[in-house]
Amino acid sequence: MPAQAKIEEVQNLKELISSYPVIGIVSIHGIPASQMHAMRKMLRDHAVVRVSKNRLIKHALSDQNGMSKLADYLEGESAILATDVNPFKIYRELEKAKMRVPAKGGEIAPQDIVVEKGKTAFKPGPIVGELQQVGIPAAIREGGIVIDRTVTVVKEGQVIPPEKAQMLTRLEIYPLEVGLDVQAVYEDGSIYTADVLDVDLEDIINDFRTAASRALALAVEVGYPTRETVPLLLQKAHRHSLALALEAGVVTPETVKEFIARAHRQASTLAKELKTEGE
Repeated sequence: MPAQAKIEEVQNLKELISSYPVIGIVSIHGIPASQMHAMRKMLRDHAVVRVSKNRLIKHALSDQNGMSKLADYLEGESAILATDVNPFKIYRELEKAKMRVPAKGGEIAPQDIVVEKGKTAFKPGPIVGELQQVGIPAAIREGGIVIDRTVTVVKEGQVIPPEKAQMLTRLEIYPLEVGLDVQAVYEDGSIYTADVLDVDLEDIINDFRTAASRALALAVEVGYPTRETVPLLLQKAHRHSLALALEAGVVTPETVKEFIARAHRQASTLAKELKTEGE
């Protein structure tokens, strides 16, 4: 890239960075052009992804207040993510935008690659032997090809052989996931890394629910009046006063029915005892 073009690129990057409150560094390693186009289209309403040379991105960040440390996260093929969405939300959006893609061979398996037992869409033919050659137990049954048992063809961390990758694609098993991997995101003077941003929203919501429930129970227990606790405190006071009135034998419109019911139970018990003695 000519020197003038580099200067213009850095200036464009600076303008992009200064136009958004949230700036991130994302890895674009291994993302095919078609997937990159689809991800940009998916994010275009609230984020801009700008691919550039790491050295130029570093220059663009160098004189931005608080953002210079983002350059520490530039590694391999990188891009700038500019958005007005908060870091945690944009992280979830990027994770949702990731796509499953077939393996070509030579990649590292991100997790165990498993082929489940059951029927396949293949018709009887040489494909049976090809499946068996890559360690997939297959047989011809009921006019089709069946995988006899669930098998792990590549374990996590192992290299995916080309012949297995080809067969997995034919089985429509896409073991790889591509997308924009967040390295770090800057907002309002703070830098958030992926391990911080990777939170389970449902777990957080449940934690808040539990905390609110326990706080309410504690406030009721100690008699702390708030808009939420007053109805519960009144109910509690009513229950306690009713129990006290019954214990003390105080007759009120609320207790008289219980006194009558209690007397009826006692009379029934006494009648049974007298009848037993009479016999």
